[in-house]
Amino acid sequence: MPGSSPQLTSKTDHGRLRQKIVEGLLADVFRGELQAGRHLVTQELADRFAVSHTPIREALIALAGIGIIDLVPNRGAIVRRVTSKEVREVVQVRRALECEAVRLACGRIDRHELDALSVELKRLAEKKLVSAERFVEKARAVDSRLHDLITNSCGNRFLASELNRLKTLFRAFRDVAWSEHEARNDFRRLADEAHEHLAIVEALQSEDRIAAVRAMSRHLRSGVKYWTRGLPDSVEVPIPKKQDGRFKRNGTTTIGATK
Repeated sequence: MPGSSPQLTSKTDHGRLRQKIVEGLLADVFRGELQAGRHLVTQELADRFAVSHTPIREALIALAGIGIIDLVPNRGAIVRRVTSKEVREVVQVRRALECEAVRLACGRIDRHELDALSVELKRLAEKKLVSAERFVEKARAVDSRLHDLITNSCGNRFLASELNRLKTLFRAFRDVAWSEHEARNDFRRLADEAHEHLAIVEALQSEDRIAAVRAMSRHLRSGVKYWTRGLPDSVEVPIPKKQDGRFKRNGTTTIGATK
């Protein structure tokens, strides 16, 4: 990295390594590969990611900070149960934060950046990228770029900091859900998201705060049902209901697949 000190480069690489570990463990939790109650052993994780204990410990602290694991004295890191209800609650908080961020960012974002995003989103909406891998890669990049642009343009440092703290969690939900669409070669949801993003961009281009907030709210509300599909806690079973001395099965409940 020309012009950068070795110390700065080392810190950047260290941060990326920690982020990679966080993202990998989040994906395992949301896919059900790391179940609730699982004890995470630092040495095992260090061997898996081929790193020292330091970035592992830092990643576990970051995961504890966003509520995915509990750091228990004398027991270490324990995976928490993440349910679809909790995902919906996280999205509810995200919607409040991002709607305020887009309201504040309206009129503050460079027009050329918005125009460039508009072009890319129209291509995604029309499914012009044929390769499955390329389509998902581009959709992920554009999604991150738009939300980061709004966050970094809102002018409220505390709000931006909070959104940046939680975005790893948001994007883990997104990536697990999108991986299912990629496996099925089904890009309808990704095309729908491109249309939703385009509505946000067009409102920002028009500097219409009310339309931008409404478009952001619609986008996040519609996304949550796709994010929760990847979680291992949405198995529906009949509820036996007693009627006239007998049990009648006429309802359903959602139970956790992980305890």
